[in-house]
Amino acid sequence: MGIVVFGATLVDIKGYPFGQYVPDGRNAGKVEQVHGGVSRNAAEDIANVELRPTYVTVLDRSGLSTEIIDKLNRHKVNTKYIQRTDNGLGKWLAIFNNEGDVVGSISQRPDLSAIHKVLDEYGDEIFREADSVVVEIDMEADLLKRIFSLAEKYSKKVYAIVSNMSIAMERRDLMQRTGCIVCNQEEAGLLFSEDYRGLTPVELAEVIDEKVENARYPSMVVTMGAQGAVYACCDDYGVVPAQNTPVVDTTGCGDAFFAGVTIGLTYDKTLKESCLIGTRLASSVIATKENVCPRFRPEEFDIEFHERG
Repeated sequence: MGIVVFGATLVDIKGYPFGQYVPDGRNAGKVEQVHGGVSRNAAEDIANVELRPTYVTVLDRSGLSTEIIDKLNRHKVNTKYIQRTDNGLGKWLAIFNNEGDVVGSISQRPDLSAIHKVLDEYGDEIFREADSVVVEIDMEADLLKRIFSLAEKYSKKVYAIVSNMSIAMERRDLMQRTGCIVCNQEEAGLLFSEDYRGLTPVELAEVIDEKVENARYPSMVVTMGAQGAVYACCDDYGVVPAQNTPVVDTTGCGDAFFAGVTIGLTYDKTLKESCLIGTRLASSVIATKENVCPRFRPEEFDIEFHERG
């Protein structure tokens, strides 16, 4: 079963300017439509380290959703539990500037209620065989509570990825039950009601260490873009610098970083070692036009993985 990922799947509609981007003007450029969603991205990135994850999501009945499933299958993601309904596929519209950064976006969330049916029929099977569990912590609260309860029943670690921190902030009680929370610098500021802009990585690491202890979060990682990431857990905190990588498009790099952290923690690496894996995966995504993680083997990260069954 490998790592089991629960979350929403979106179609990313991305616009890139040909010339210098003008925020208040009309920009000629190109528009692309690709498979997206933070959990779908993370599942694919995990699969690109040949770790055979399982992805539990809801799609619609369109040909595009069929394409999404076909691509996941090609990456050897287990799609057995994916449900299809009329409103199961979300959309994300984003505009990029000339540096490859998002300057504006709108997100349409899908209806994930059909995952309850999966948990009714296969919940025990999924969690019994899982190596660990990934959730979008801003999913519906009742669905998250069922996932956390099943994970605790079978003593599985849950790792939380953030899609919308404004919603995720309402799940603070569940964050205390995660193995690790991963978010960016701006999201961390929202979570703790502080402004972390202008802090150096060392300064932010010290702040996050104190906040994690006070909030009783088992561990937390905060990404800082080109400055790398900081991490904190019960007995350690520190900084992991970013790799010097040419930027093609930053879309998905945070999800790849999260996938690397999850892979490391699932397969017995320290939090620092897991962040180093995440940094390598994120750098690979940033430097590719397709915004997907190149293929790696578990041995490259000193990870032993034995497929069940």
